Amino acid sequence: APDRYPIRTLNSNFLISADSDILTNAHLVADVDKVVVRLVDKRQFSAKVIGIDERTDVALIKIDASSLRAVTIGDPAQLEVGEWVAAIGSPFGFENSVTAGIVSAKGRLVPDESEVPFIQTDVAVNPGNSGGPLVDTQGRVIGMNVAIATGARSGNPNEGQSAGISFHIPLSTIESVV
Repeated sequence: APDRYPIRTLNSNFLISADSDILTNAHLVADVDKVVVRLVDKRQFSAKVIGIDERTDVALIKIDASSLRAVTIGDPAQLEVGEWVAAIGSPFGFENSVTAGIVSAKGRLVPDESEVPFIQTDVAVNPGNSGGPLVDTQGRVIGMNVAIATGARSGNPNEGQSAGISFHIPLSTIESVV
């Protein structure tokens, strides 16, 4: 049988600079031969992985393009528990979907994880949302979607689907890694 390489599709990312720097989750681009980025306008670009930090699950990738529209950066330190936020991504392949929820905690440490202090929300985050931005009510990026609590641990038949608790890497952690 020919060698097979992992193929991961329908995941999310976001532009952090007009000269084509893109953030996504490290687990989405690690150990793959080819990374392709599709922009909202449907243009596709081959991407180069610039760096991966497995501990925080952050990856920086780059495409060969210019004059792109980057996200507006916010300050997660200004975020308060109880505030509304939204996650953008491609859950189950539905591109550019937005789900909203409330911040439950800042600096949440998750057992068996990387000691990254996550933002915890009740935003519906599902497979395909990983790597997408978490934004405040002004549309400023304050974090990146990374994980969900699923029914998998409790034997729920909806394993892998949102159980109402999601975790996001704060932008301040991402910036220090990048």
